[in-house]
Amino acid sequence: MDHPRTSCELTIVMPCLNEAETLATCIRKAQGYLERSGVDGEVLIADNGSTDGSQEIARGLGARVVDVAAKGYGNALMGGIRAARGTYVIMGDADDSYDFSSLEPFVAKLREGYDLVMGNRFKGGIEPGAMPPLHKYLGNPVLSFIGKLFFKAPVTDFHCGLRGFRREAILRIGLHTSGMEFASEIVVKSCLSGLRIAEVPTTLKKDGRSRPPHLRSWRDGWRHLRFLLIYSPRWLFLYPGLAALVLGLAATLALMFGPIAIGGVGFDVATMLYTAGIAVLGYQAVLFSVMVKLFGAREQLLPMSPRYKQLVERFTVERGLVLGMVIFLAGIVLAVLQLVLWGDTGFGKLDAAATIRVAIPAMLGIILGFQTIMFSMFAGVLSIPTSADTDSQFNQAEQPADQGELVA
Repeated sequence: MDHPRTSCELTIVMPCLNEAETLATCIRKAQGYLERSGVDGEVLIADNGSTDGSQEIARGLGARVVDVAAKGYGNALMGGIRAARGTYVIMGDADDSYDFSSLEPFVAKLREGYDLVMGNRFKGGIEPGAMPPLHKYLGNPVLSFIGKLFFKAPVTDFHCGLRGFRREAILRIGLHTSGMEFASEIVVKSCLSGLRIAEVPTTLKKDGRSRPPHLRSWRDGWRHLRFLLIYSPRWLFLYPGLAALVLGLAATLALMFGPIAIGGVGFDVATMLYTAGIAVLGYQAVLFSVMVKLFGAREQLLPMSPRYKQLVERFTVERGLVLGMVIFLAGIVLAVLQLVLWGDTGFGKLDAAATIRVAIPAMLGIILGFQTIMFSMFAGVLSIPTSADTDSQFNQAEQPADQGELVA
């Protein structure tokens, strides 16, 4: 049974699921660091349902054990973080691959005022065989590059499992994932929330367990990549959508005035049909980016920058409806005009190419206008105030001034 909560400077949290083979070594290293450094701290084991006696090993060595019933890497760590007594928390796996006896760089950066301190295994040293070549030369570099590109993360080892942070800051940013994505979520939300982030060298040695690790390279890699994409609607929807929309509209408008030949290759109404389709897909992607951002901000999954918030407030539902109706009616007018011109010929046979050259822009206007109208109504639904919004504003007003805000 846990003692009443008393504060300390540092809690070293280790998620645990049947780690009896290496857990004692990790605990002794962490306790050795605390004794040697004089840091006021504790070792906490967040057990996720071990059946190999890991809990008894931890308690026998004087570590505190918190049982976390909800399965998953993220759930285990969040259970440990919530139960931590330390101002600072350092987390790391209990497989003896991370050196808990050398935590001085992490504590030093935390004391300097950084909110998140990431370890960098590539700068600190990776023992031969400690990291599979697939992870070392493809997975980690690619995911770290994407993290820096999407979120401007000042780290080059995005998925190092040994990291430290201010407990209050990490609890404030609202972490939700329950599985392996939790490692990415900490960095992503810290970047989006404007937390101060530093990186220090750390070492990685071969997993001390005889059994296979819980990780699955391709599955977990995809889950991390999927998380990065979902949390960056700009790169997932907006930028590709804008590129397709601009390219599609420009090509469609150019072909309205007749065939175009480039390097001996001719482009006509058949090409125009495809470019119009590209424009529609691009416009859908742009609208999706805005909807994801609005929904994410509403559910407190994504922060909204002041500039983006100002833009959203200017684009009211009514303005969106007016814009959509203008585009829609422009398409209708073009279609009616074509019908009138056809009637002037007695509804006889028409030149197919000339007819399609007008019909495609007409349909493009109708489709884009209708999509704008529907998007505006959906945005209106997301903007309806709820009691949860009122409670959130009240809670923010009651927070101490030094806690800051997640979104501006």
